[in-house]
Amino acid sequence: MKAKVLIVDDKPDVRELLATVLKQQQYQTAEVESGAALQKALFQEPPDVVLLDVKLPDADGLDLLPQIKRHWPETEVIVLTGHGTITMAVEAGRRGAYNFLSKPFDNEKLLADVKCALDRKLQNEENLTLRRALETMSGTASPIFRSAVMQEVVRTVERIAPSDVTVLITGESGSGKEVIADLVHTLSPRSKGKIIKINCAALPRELIESELFGSVKGAFTGAHADREGLFRQAEGGTLFLDEISEMPADTQSKLLRVLQDQEVRPVGGKTSYKTNCRIIAATNRRPDEAIREGKLREDLFYRISAISVHLPPLRERREDILPLAGAFLKRFAAQANRTIGGFTPAAAERLTAFEWPGNVRQLQNEVQRAVLLCEGNEVDAADLSVSTLRTAADSHSDANFTLLEGVERNAIIQMLRETGGNKFETAKRLGIGRQTLYNKIKAYGIEV
Repeated sequence: MKAKVLIVDDKPDVRELLATVLKQQQYQTAEVESGAALQKALFQEPPDVVLLDVKLPDADGLDLLPQIKRHWPETEVIVLTGHGTITMAVEAGRRGAYNFLSKPFDNEKLLADVKCALDRKLQNEENLTLRRALETMSGTASPIFRSAVMQEVVRTVERIAPSDVTVLITGESGSGKEVIADLVHTLSPRSKGKIIKINCAALPRELIESELFGSVKGAFTGAHADREGLFRQAEGGTLFLDEISEMPADTQSKLLRVLQDQEVRPVGGKTSYKTNCRIIAATNRRPDEAIREGKLREDLFYRISAISVHLPPLRERREDILPLAGAFLKRFAAQANRTIGGFTPAAAERLTAFEWPGNVRQLQNEVQRAVLLCEGNEVDAADLSVSTLRTAADSHSDANFTLLEGVERNAIIQMLRETGGNKFETAKRLGIGRQTLYNKIKAYGIEV
């Protein structure tokens, strides 16, 4: 639908001229001739733009401006007058007008101002939608994006969310891939539906197909009843496939067929059913390396990566560390019924300087721990455990690994020590999957 413009002017010939010019550009128009008629219209559906004459027979247009903005806060108002002054223009802007246009006006100038007002309204609506989305997101990490690189990620998400295109999110474990998946879903037309999430690395090989596609009674040992499957649960919504490169190759092949045909056949079933859900996938591996190692089918990669979004690790966006830490502190302090005002300069410096191999998830766990151990009104450096882990500078002495690998290896070793060698707890605290931890222990030659 084209935008709707409300014309408020007491002169019929002016209203007719404005309506003709606007309708030639396919705008919808409505007309009122007085302040009283406008006040009645304020309780109806809001227009996108109001063209408001200052001199009405029963009111001053500038006096009506605050009422218009109060009832229709998202509507843009362009003030029209035959006797404009700079003082009047300033006052119109102060009361909420988008622009001030003197009569007689040029038609092209009028149309250009209406278009700019509509663009501003659309931008404000998008910003409001994004703010609401960030406030209501269901991800476990705080959606705070202060760094330029993350703001660019958010702009990309805003552009792609309204479509149904499949999205692949890449980034290290704990970097916030689930948060971005939540954001895509929340900003999409499917937001009224569910977002169903599955960690492909967390399910045994023999169960993942039943979990995804569903199964019929008797399809395998233990299948005592029909199982719906996540594709059906996500109908009309979004299905988030986390760590998709950990999915067995034969299951990847079946998933590819589902994505191509938009049909799902339950395990052991004889009939297929249509599926209607958006797919968002994520992996903590570099796709090219995962393909080369046989962990990710190349044809599936091309199918799920119509749009790719990469999240840089936390150490590459240090502007986000303290805002994230502050958000976590506020949340966990409230949960613990504690009054903790913030971080001391020493603690803030330590948080900012640390490399965070476990990324945002590790930062969240660290702040939660600090809240529980802190004895004062601020978190001090002594309340943080990150000082016991080696930083990037210390990793240079280990010539067998790259800088990043050395940091990651030392973080795993330290966490294994803290958990007494418990791999499950270590993986949980570092925010990575158990299989991912096993692979890294083997790759780094760590003895448990």
